[in-house]
Amino acid sequence: MPSIAELNKYEADTRGEFGIGSAAQFGSADLRKAVHVNENFRRANFTSADMRESDFSGCTFNGAYLEKAVAYKTNFSGADLSDTLMDRMVLNEANLTNAVLVRSVLTRSDLGGATIVGADFSDAVIDLPQKQALCKYASGTNPVTGVSTRASLGCGNSRRNAYGTPSSPLLSAPPQQLLNRDGFCDEGTGLCEASK
Repeated sequence: MPSIAELNKYEADTRGEFGIGSAAQFGSADLRKAVHVNENFRRANFTSADMRESDFSGCTFNGAYLEKAVAYKTNFSGADLSDTLMDRMVLNEANLTNAVLVRSVLTRSDLGGATIVGADFSDAVIDLPQKQALCKYASGTNPVTGVSTRASLGCGNSRRNAYGTPSSPLLSAPPQQLLNRDGFCDEGTGLCEASK
């Protein structure tokens, strides 16, 4: 068994397997009131971690696993949480000011009372009731991506909110443009946006 332990130590020392992540393992860890500012947790594992009232501001979490983690009143301001799996995560009263959550999966997560000023949720998977609740107070523009929080959530866009979820793909995309027999947009349908 020593060779496995040495390999894991080597991966951690070299920033993960193939040098592409932190390989940090915080699964079920007690990280309450921990301070980790501007650190790299790319592809790290925080599954079921207790992160209550911690400070992870400015940290990079690209591709990290945060499912079932408890992050009540945790500070993620300015953090890069893009491409993270945050399924069933507790983010009540968390600070997500100016955070980037592009393509993150937040299904069945609770963001009640979270501060989301300037957060970018573009292409994130969020349950519709949660998205509607966030839209009630979403504001600001993300300083990194330049995307408005309301636009990234699809607030006020009845067509976008009308679509389904990834589990119902027929409802998850806008209607296809109708084409004429030559393969060009049929301007008679009213759905065509072809430039002339």
